[in-house]
Amino acid sequence: MNVVVDLGDRSYDVVLAEGARHQLAALIARRAASARVAVLVTTPSIAAQPWFNIASGIDQHVLTVPDGEAAKTLDVFEVLLEEVAQFELSRSDVLIGVGGGALTDLVGFAAATYLRGVSLVQIPTTLVGQVDAAIGGKTGVNLRSGKNLVGAFHQPIGVLCDFETITTLPERERLSGLGEVAKCWILEGGFAAELTDVSLHDLVVMSVKLKAAIVGADEHEGGRRALLNYGHTLAHAMEKVALARDRDELRHGEAVAIGLAFAVRLAAALGRVDDSEVVRHDEVLDFFALQRRIPEYFPTSSLLEAMAHDKKAHHDLTFVLAGAEGFETVHDVDPQFVSDVLEKFRGEQ
Repeated sequence: MNVVVDLGDRSYDVVLAEGARHQLAALIARRAASARVAVLVTTPSIAAQPWFNIASGIDQHVLTVPDGEAAKTLDVFEVLLEEVAQFELSRSDVLIGVGGGALTDLVGFAAATYLRGVSLVQIPTTLVGQVDAAIGGKTGVNLRSGKNLVGAFHQPIGVLCDFETITTLPERERLSGLGEVAKCWILEGGFAAELTDVSLHDLVVMSVKLKAAIVGADEHEGGRRALLNYGHTLAHAMEKVALARDRDELRHGEAVAIGLAFAVRLAAALGRVDDSEVVRHDEVLDFFALQRRIPEYFPTSSLLEAMAHDKKAHHDLTFVLAGAEGFETVHDVDPQFVSDVLEKFRGEQ
């Protein structure tokens, strides 16, 4: 099936299907008819997959970058642009990202900046990429100071979510994607008991439809799109602390799951929701077998410092929180209060 991200004359389809990757040539012919060169960017581990038989229908070159968060650095970004330049792309040509969320973030940023913008196609091959990272045009790389601090909004001309690619995911990568799926299910008001008859494909479709609707209404995150950051204030803080030690210590979806469990407890402590909402969150996270406790090696002081410098904050502690009227962005939450709730959260473990 196709889900449309409605952005007027920049609208595009997110294709969700078995074998969706094989629609690449038709997509380029339809949306980038003047393209003569395609540069496909992936990672060595993905290029080695048996399903990696992707054809653009035009003169095609393949480049590789490191796996995971190791790809999202300015050093890798510079090397990638220098390699792309060797193929003498014009503004009519196309960059194609084939990989997980980190890869699509990097390639999207390259497409946004090379020649001040070339066409982009995303082929996300992980669960987190399909339900989140590859859709919506947010691109970027990390700095030592934090995640995604350098980037741009650059919408693709199409996204091909191939269900065949996620059947080969390692278990940890699958669970990481489920962190974002759980977020979408919770935002949609779903309960754990309703999940028993829902397939993974249906969950991907649900997540993509939610993100497409929100992006179509708020492309540049001026309002409603911020809701997609639910659970991300603590998640990004944890990722920042982890990245300083080991890029593979914590996956994005793992951090989001913990961030969701904390965010609902913070909302409850502020009197915005009652304990039944905490139970709903916990039951959804437990259904997906997601860890919802902060590992002891993330000090509260370090997390508070990282949260204070989150790019979505307005020089204060900012959270997306549940409330009587639904979810909303809440600014200027008292740091000591947050610290107390964090410590109580740890005490549940």
